[in-house]
Amino acid sequence: MNTSPQSPPCLTWEKHTNLMENLLGLLRIHIRRGINLAIRDVRSSDPYVVVRMGKQKLKTRVVKKNINPQWNEDLTLTVSDPNHRIKLSVFDKDTFSKDDKMGDAEFDIKPFIEAVKMVAKEEVTLPAAATATGETVIARVKATRENCMAEESCIVRTVDGKVVQDIIIRLRNVERGEVELQLQWIDLPGSRGLMM
Repeated sequence: MNTSPQSPPCLTWEKHTNLMENLLGLLRIHIRRGINLAIRDVRSSDPYVVVRMGKQKLKTRVVKKNINPQWNEDLTLTVSDPNHRIKLSVFDKDTFSKDDKMGDAEFDIKPFIEAVKMVAKEEVTLPAAATATGETVIARVKATRENCMAEESCIVRTVDGKVVQDIIIRLRNVERGEVELQLQWIDLPGSRGLMM
């Protein structure tokens, strides 16, 4: 009887190639800060953010005793289906009991993906939509109940060619709170990309 521990399954070149062929690219979500989050402890909260898309789940660090936390953390998701929605939840970290919910939100990345495609196809003209900072406004996304945005958001191409969207998300299922974040698209060499 063999009692030696099994080694983890190896990622073969074929599996790696199939994985890369299904990926469109990476979505970096920069979680900047929380704004006026709910109090879940005696006078404050110890908040952290959980981001989900499909089967992926990432979270920020906990910021102790702060209802206006500054996370400034990058969470990067692989994107193979642009129809998956981003699910964002905020929790209060507790030591001796289950973490308390501090609200949640959902938003669609399709408008962002479409803007990235426009830039990739060079359908955006610089002079017509340039801002004072030199950024090019590609699209505007209106705030709705479905996308949980607190205000209209612009998708822009930065001076250095990155496509980003700054968003303020209004949390649901809670008395108050918003999360400020930024989306950024990252092309992956070897992936199928967005040129479909």
